[in-house]
Amino acid sequence: MPTRPDQAGLPLGLPIEVEEFLSWMLAERGRSRNTLEAYRRDLTGYTSWLAEHSGGERGIMTVDGAGIDAFIGARRAVAAPSSVARQLAAIRMLHRFLTDEGMRADDPTAQLEGVRVPAGLPHPLDEDEVVRLLDAVVGDDPVARRDRAVLELLYATGARISEVCGLSLGDVDLEHRAARLFGKGAKERLVPFGRTASDALAGWLGEDGRPRLVPDRWARRGDSTAMFLNQRGGRLTRQLAWSMVKEHGRRAGIPADRLSPHVLRHSCATHLLNHGADLRVVQELLGHASVSTTQVYTKVSQDRLVEVYRRAHPRAVAR
Repeated sequence: MPTRPDQAGLPLGLPIEVEEFLSWMLAERGRSRNTLEAYRRDLTGYTSWLAEHSGGERGIMTVDGAGIDAFIGARRAVAAPSSVARQLAAIRMLHRFLTDEGMRADDPTAQLEGVRVPAGLPHPLDEDEVVRLLDAVVGDDPVARRDRAVLELLYATGARISEVCGLSLGDVDLEHRAARLFGKGAKERLVPFGRTASDALAGWLGEDGRPRLVPDRWARRGDSTAMFLNQRGGRLTRQLAWSMVKEHGRRAGIPADRLSPHVLRHSCATHLLNHGADLRVVQELLGHASVSTTQVYTKVSQDRLVEVYRRAHPRAVAR
């Protein structure tokens, strides 16, 4: 069976059928490049294991439910349940595609049980910790202006870091304080932001901010319209933005294991609900397809309520 050289340096390339599946996910389902890269990594591990244990290169065409169960068992021994569940989801979608396209007569994943993932709650920052983080950006140079604008926008909108890095100049309306974000599946939503974020964005877009990082010549198409630039004049990447958040968190005295761009998203949602925001409004703001995804923040807020009550009420704890 034809395969491609594997870009991750693994001994086995992906079978053509898997490449067709990934192309279908991009063209027909509108999955993002980041999502496709995650599928590629998961399916590379799967097909590599099958090559060694279940029929060589034709493993995906001959493997049965017991074979996939064996693979999942091997993965459970070395990976977190959430990682195994994600990989199994990619495998299910692949085999459903092979069946629907007539490449296989059966779907070996049809009777498989799912992987149980322990329920976890997001751990948002306290409001005073967010203030410390935002105040940790000091200076008035272009990089400081950019970092301040990114952090303020992340907390103000609850946006994913990929959504903020993907912003173009035309996606932000300072006059009406709104940003157009493109979420998972290229779904578009309009989100408001407040005066503090607006002021930070205006400072970044002013003559002492973004214009100072504009290069003599743009290296890549699309960089010229990017809202946020790196110091070389290219579009700000998720990796650099992630490091920037961590660095300012360190300066603010927030432990590295408690802070990431996604924690600011959690914090935005939790603080909105703490202050009385409607659950449906928060769902729309975050771009969740289902309100059940947003409801996890209600549990966070309830836990906070119980914690404050037990600490504050004079008869909450038996003496």
